Amino acid sequence: MDFRYLGNSGLKISEITYGNWITHGSQVENDVAGQCVRAALDAGITTFDTADVYANTAAETVLGDALVGERRESLEIFTKVYWPTGPGGPNDSGLSRKHILESINGSLRRLRTDYVDLYQAHRYDTETPLEETMQAFADVVRQGKALYIGVSEWTADQIKAGVALAEDLNIQLISSQPQYSMLWRVIEGEVVPACEEVGVSQIVWSPIAQGVLTGKYLPGQPPPAGSRATDENGGSTFIQRLMTEPILEAVQRLKPIAAEVDLTLAQLAVAWVLQNPNVASALVGASRPEQVAENVKAAGVTLPEATMKQIDEALGDVVVRDPSLTARSAPAGRPS
Repeated sequence: MDFRYLGNSGLKISEITYGNWITHGSQVENDVAGQCVRAALDAGITTFDTADVYANTAAETVLGDALVGERRESLEIFTKVYWPTGPGGPNDSGLSRKHILESINGSLRRLRTDYVDLYQAHRYDTETPLEETMQAFADVVRQGKALYIGVSEWTADQIKAGVALAEDLNIQLISSQPQYSMLWRVIEGEVVPACEEVGVSQIVWSPIAQGVLTGKYLPGQPPPAGSRATDENGGSTFIQRLMTEPILEAVQRLKPIAAEVDLTLAQLAVAWVLQNPNVASALVGASRPEQVAENVKAAGVTLPEATMKQIDEALGDVVVRDPSLTARSAPAGRPS
């Protein structure tokens, strides 16, 4: 496993981060989830990402249980706050001082740790002053409950404003967690340049595009039984926009390119996002331990420039690049 610095900080994280969105507490049984976490540890992954909203807090509990007995100082544990949790009351979501300070305590209890290495704003809260949000994060850091602060799916302007306030408060906002893959490149136009300017790294989610970039979904054929596209617990909802004939056909054109560099399609997809120097880590999940062992082989891979060009030619116009989609996909108001 290779490691990279996260933003303009001294914190190193593994190039592959194990994330348990969708899977833990919902898609897979807890014993299998534990096996996946063990496989991640065995593969050299030290960085683990979750959120309080995943399976309505159950995912944090599963991860905390799976990491019992590990040396805490050898791990980087990340979680997030914003989306509704609990019964969904008026203060059970957002980035208000009340919700942040209450949520961090719940997350620490479920994760069975005294602190998280990175506490992330899961979205931008349009209904709470940014000054209030950042002051609450600063208090979390000063209380020793988080070491660093990050954000997820914030626009370039929001990130720059957050970093400026963090600097005023003498805390470090060092990361952005956006969606990024060969197929979804909306961060390249504005978010990445802004983050390079202010010393923020990307921890990218869905580098395999919900599994589409594994090549297992074939044009003109139904999804394989047991795949995410057939999952009724939420997986199928997120993958539907990718299940189009043009996209599936383009992905099949990547197969010979992956073979040329002796990688599976999934490994090629993960290696591709890691070629971006502003990306510190690629988030991968798993419903089976062997998936972790496969994906981790993308760490440390350098793709030739010719391969990168072949990928662009193979995907053509199915690639989404519009930078305005970061703002357009964000909630207009606090969810309930």
